Amino acid sequence: MPHRPAVLIMQPALGLLTPFLETAYRVFRLWEGPPVEAQADIQAVVVIGEAPLDTAVLERLPNLKLIACFTSGYDGIDLDWCAARGLPVTHAPAVNHEDVADHALGLILAARRKILAGDRTLRDGNWRMESRLMTPSMKGQRVGIVGLGLIGDAVARRVQVMGCEVAWWGPRDKPSPWPRNASLLELARNSDILVVACRADETNRGLISAEVLRALGPNGLLVNVARGQIVDEEALIAALRSGTLGQAALDVFETEPVDAARWADVPNTVLTPHTAGATTEAVQGMLGLLMRNLAAAVADEPLITPVVPTV
Repeated sequence: MPHRPAVLIMQPALGLLTPFLETAYRVFRLWEGPPVEAQADIQAVVVIGEAPLDTAVLERLPNLKLIACFTSGYDGIDLDWCAARGLPVTHAPAVNHEDVADHALGLILAARRKILAGDRTLRDGNWRMESRLMTPSMKGQRVGIVGLGLIGDAVARRVQVMGCEVAWWGPRDKPSPWPRNASLLELARNSDILVVACRADETNRGLISAEVLRALGPNGLLVNVARGQIVDEEALIAALRSGTLGQAALDVFETEPVDAARWADVPNTVLTPHTAGATTEAVQGMLGLLMRNLAAAVADEPLITPVVPTV
């Protein structure tokens, strides 16, 4: 009886996929040791998009047909390296962008309306009627969005309903109901809240620089639901400590999991552990696309959601 096709899960964070994958495949987990006995049988590897791709492992898999990215983002995958070896890459697009936008809105409200500070005040027994916590209204806030893709568009729709003024910037113009600023710096200068929602790659590492943070200013709020490396994290921490920037609300960090001590004494922050897109429905959608792409690769059929490199 022939072996079932084999797949290799590359990162421990994806270990929970094992029982689902085992319904159709022999499953190996890299962190349990290199699958030497099954190297010739493995036809696909399953990865998290933001994790650097361990190409040394892949070089030892002679019958590899697919790099299946469980997530929407795939910034840790060297697409040129894959293309040179004829290895297709799939991902899970258009599954969790609405959830990420919801989380971005939650971060904005938590920071701007000081929801966490209010919670602490009440719990610490410091609620005094004569010193009511005052916050700005969302109506009329100028929200600048860096990257008007699916996530950026979803954020724009949400904040517009709240009475905010919306503008955006990206390296390429596109039809949009909201104005595109001529540059990132112009967008930062014209914004009260700057939401980072662009795709991550090597060209935009550190895109949100000290200069951009200064342009956003001491009353400005930076929100990042994209990737940590897009923001110059050292510059961000320095700007928050000095008051050059007013607030930051972050779901992503340069190194993950982040060392809590790094942010322990940084003021005016709302921090969440990269959970913006982690909803039950989104994970189910990602799993469905993963299984369909794996089945197509093993059957030598067209892939469902292949990554199409951006020109």
